[in-house]
Amino acid sequence: MKLGSPTATGNTAKVYLYQNKIYKVFNESLPVEESQKEAKKQQYAHSCGLHVPEIYDVTNLDGKQVIIMEHIKGRTLGDLLTDHMEKAEYYMGMSVDIQMAMHQISAHSIEPMSEKLRRQIESAPELDHELKSALIKKLESMTIEKKLCHGDFHLYNLILSGNHVTIIDWVDSSAGDRRADVYRSYLLYSQVSEELAEMYMRLYCKKSGLSKDEIFQWAPIIAAARLSERVSSEDPKRLLEIVHQV
Repeated sequence: MKLGSPTATGNTAKVYLYQNKIYKVFNESLPVEESQKEAKKQQYAHSCGLHVPEIYDVTNLDGKQVIIMEHIKGRTLGDLLTDHMEKAEYYMGMSVDIQMAMHQISAHSIEPMSEKLRRQIESAPELDHELKSALIKKLESMTIEKKLCHGDFHLYNLILSGNHVTIIDWVDSSAGDRRADVYRSYLLYSQVSEELAEMYMRLYCKKSGLSKDEIFQWAPIIAAARLSERVSSEDPKRLLEIVHQV
């Protein structure tokens, strides 16, 4: 099957639009169960009543793992904000409302955040044994409510279509603490724009009643976990500076 040119390329997969369906084709280097794990997380989010693309099939094409899912027509809030910077606070506020609603959902039958973060910290090559131990000790001391957390929540994973916003890319989702999920979003925004990151944090704190201080308790843990992802656009030195706060 020839899917044509990808519409998007990520760290783990390429995305194609073919016959009005989305084909997420995973890199061959990934474990054989990767597509099944991601599909189950997305199906779980869909079952919670959120606007999430429906999964049609999980299969193999030309020896590669593939998730076939619903194509959501529309534009990401990130693209809309880029085109209309004067509406930045409006689009960011919209995203915060969606994230807060997601954080109200008690999560079951999905990977616990604590297990996911521990695994990531232990596999981060930049961290020595002593630092890993200190970070895991801090993780174990944190109070974690099992709420539905996206793990990669930002404006480019939100597609506005008609009157609905659809949340895509659930590979990093888990059952965990909303403060950790909020700091993760802040960390992603701060990579590209401190101004947008601070706007996001201010709006989430204002709308939720959480304080910036309690959210930032998660900073070293989330930054350490991010190191394990080896994202080419991310600066490991920046993350290590945050980690050393522990």
